[in-house]
Amino acid sequence: MTDLINSLSIAASGMEAQAQRLRHVSENIANADTPGYHRKTISFRDEIDGQGVETGPVRLDRSELTKIYDPGHPLANESGHYDGSNVNLVVEIADAREAQRSYEANLKLFDQARQMNQSLFEILRR
Repeated sequence: MTDLINSLSIAASGMEAQAQRLRHVSENIANADTPGYHRKTISFRDEIDGQGVETGPVRLDRSELTKIYDPGHPLANESGHYDGSNVNLVVEIADAREAQRSYEANLKLFDQARQMNQSLFEILRR
């Protein structure tokens, strides 16, 4: 029975981690046109003794920002360029889909473990 409860805990930690990942992807997409914005990334690691997933620290992608030519922009330098963001919408959409699918997989695992746990309680009550 504790294995089923552990399964619920592990699946819940996976859903929480993927939800956090989706929040950062959403922020990246929302700021794709923000000058000087660096894309946020997040990593995952197994919790101690393999009892779930936890997120690592949020990091900023330090890859080069795109240079945008617009001499009339208030942030433009003397050559007419300013720093855009380093957000690639194709990458962000792919990350969002992966996070969504991982979340759904953890949700199905959670639901199956919950149903098994409920069935076990009903058997024990008889």
